[in-house]
Amino acid sequence: MTRPRVGFLGVGWIGRNRMEAILQTGAIEAVAIADAAPDVCAEAAALAPQAQVVGSLEALLDAGVDGVVIATPSALHAAQSIQALRRGVSVFCQKPLGRTATEVQAVVDAARAADRLLCVDLSYRFTEGMRRIREIVATGELGRIYAVDLVFHNAYGPDKAWFYDPELAGGGCVMDLGVHLVDLALWTLGFPQVRALRSSLFAAGEPLGRQPGRVEDYATATLTLDTGTAVQLACSWRLQAGCDAVISAAFYGTEGGAALRNVAGSFYDFTAERYRGTARETLTLPPDAWGGRAAADWARRLAAGERFDASAERLVEVARALDGIYGR
Repeated sequence: MTRPRVGFLGVGWIGRNRMEAILQTGAIEAVAIADAAPDVCAEAAALAPQAQVVGSLEALLDAGVDGVVIATPSALHAAQSIQALRRGVSVFCQKPLGRTATEVQAVVDAARAADRLLCVDLSYRFTEGMRRIREIVATGELGRIYAVDLVFHNAYGPDKAWFYDPELAGGGCVMDLGVHLVDLALWTLGFPQVRALRSSLFAAGEPLGRQPGRVEDYATATLTLDTGTAVQLACSWRLQAGCDAVISAAFYGTEGGAALRNVAGSFYDFTAERYRGTARETLTLPPDAWGGRAAADWARRLAAGERFDASAERLVEVARALDGIYGR
């Protein structure tokens, strides 16, 4: 059977990591690589020596690819995804798919029109712990979920200048980290509608609204869902929290609770637990090599011949919630 031909656009650290995960599936053939940095291209080409190094997305598409993996700056995601989809090419894109719900909707519309597979690297869905928690919530064993607490504090923040430009990034820590939190809450609960929302955004300890041209480095938000569930979110860059990262997603119901939490400040190691009153049960423990699973899943689905999946519309709902946090 002929494997799908895939191109990789943007092969910095995250793009190269996802490229490696996709190649390990054996489901696709890497045929083209494009990145503005020659040294980065060279490192990626070492993973797939048969792939052609090209200079642009247009050249990558001209190589006759069936799918493209996009890991470029956020401002480019929507336009590049649409360009690929209009050429009949399936897309796996880094988050965020777009800076606004309008941009995300345009990409989803393009995927539907082209009848091509569109997926986004919402990688925390693929942790073993979140999979178990979602299964338990779906069974109703926790009763009615009335509260969700979400946290993602990164002690370091991004190392690329464009992350701090509101036009290029679309936002700060909410766009970078909060997108995962909002997605996890809505995905786990079956995508109820957001009925009400309030938020507070800060940059360097001051309200963001007083600082035009900056992005937030600390944010809190409360989302009230149409189920009555209260979702509380906090995320930040460079928070002085005494460790590298604080990451958690906790779901509290009338009959019990469950939570995913990072271990000892790690960005990669998680434990999941189920709560009954004051007792707790361990659901999952590290190690869990989850980082590239979303990309690998897309590659296998592409190889299986999958086309447009209507669940891509859920990406717009997450984007609308982010718009609400930003007050737009």
